[in-house]
Amino acid sequence: MNTSSNRLQLRGSPLRPHCLAKERIHQWRGVNTASPSTIDDPIIQQLARVAVQASLSDQTSYGSGLKKFHVFCDIFNIPEEDRLPAKFEVMHSFALWAASDPEVIDEELWSLTEFEPVSVQTVRKYLAGIRAWHIAQGWPLPLGDDERQRIDFSLRGLAKLSAGKRSRPVRPPVTLAMLAALKESLRLDSSFNASVWAMATCAFWGMMQLGEATVGSRKEFSPLSHPTRGCVVQGHDNKGSPYARIDLPKAKTAKPGEKQSIFLTRQGDLCPMAALHDMARVTQAGSEDPLFSWRDMGGNIRPLVKKTAMERVNEILERKGWNSMFGHSFRIGGASYFLAQKVDPEVVRIAGRWRSLAYETYIRGFEQVISRHLEHVDRC
Repeated sequence: MNTSSNRLQLRGSPLRPHCLAKERIHQWRGVNTASPSTIDDPIIQQLARVAVQASLSDQTSYGSGLKKFHVFCDIFNIPEEDRLPAKFEVMHSFALWAASDPEVIDEELWSLTEFEPVSVQTVRKYLAGIRAWHIAQGWPLPLGDDERQRIDFSLRGLAKLSAGKRSRPVRPPVTLAMLAALKESLRLDSSFNASVWAMATCAFWGMMQLGEATVGSRKEFSPLSHPTRGCVVQGHDNKGSPYARIDLPKAKTAKPGEKQSIFLTRQGDLCPMAALHDMARVTQAGSEDPLFSWRDMGGNIRPLVKKTAMERVNEILERKGWNSMFGHSFRIGGASYFLAQKVDPEVVRIAGRWRSLAYETYIRGFEQVISRHLEHVDRC
């Protein structure tokens, strides 16, 4: 048995055409036909579709949960007619499978199937995605209050069983030494490299999620969802020190319609403000073009794609002897650095736009200053 992430594959089906994760809620269908939820009038029906579209705030995460649900159904041979609408026993079984560490059951049983466990918190997001899919496809909510409580009861039990275990490896932090290695290795007169460098410095010092700085694919870019060159504002604080502000049109940590901002200050040789200036000089672009963008051989503006950017970053870091980094490593690294420098955790929380500071973030910050606190302690 193998439980490595992203190993399990979805079977092909005309009911589930290939599309972006955020489009699955609307494009993936079932074999059953839902009863009408409005009168038979094209105006009212279009209003209903627009209302549903606007109500779904995190369609990419919902799409990921929906894919995982159908992977489960494929493994356990759940008929299409039982997937939409989904019965309680199917939803409950999916939650158990998705959250379980297979080692809690007998080896002869878990060796008979495939697992790809995630955290209980992630499973709850998956269930919300299946719920949203039902609504978007015109079906009633798939679970009643009693049924939701029954699933939550099981998830609490699984959370206790997996206490102390992690569903995925700890994301390592990017460090200043790594940033310096990137700058040394990237040819910053290259359009693509200048964009990668600007992204890396802004993600680190601004504690950005990489999904806020990059896109999943070239065609995914939208100025309504991703920062553009026009989203950067230059200013001075009340001490006269310069700063740059990146206004995000949409953020994962923001409520629907709420805008959030990234604040960047001067940071010596690894300065994000200088990196933004150099990128703008090397790759001139319009105010509606992607913020972190570059020009291909044909002179076309292209947004920075997350996978491609991280491949370039890891190519350099691995050559220097470090392990691979992940998208979240920049955000963790920036927070860890500021905490290690004794910046007030509340300031870090506000600047990083956390509702609360994750425990792991504090640990990473402590790791970087552990000798300052624990070495050469006087002994009795």
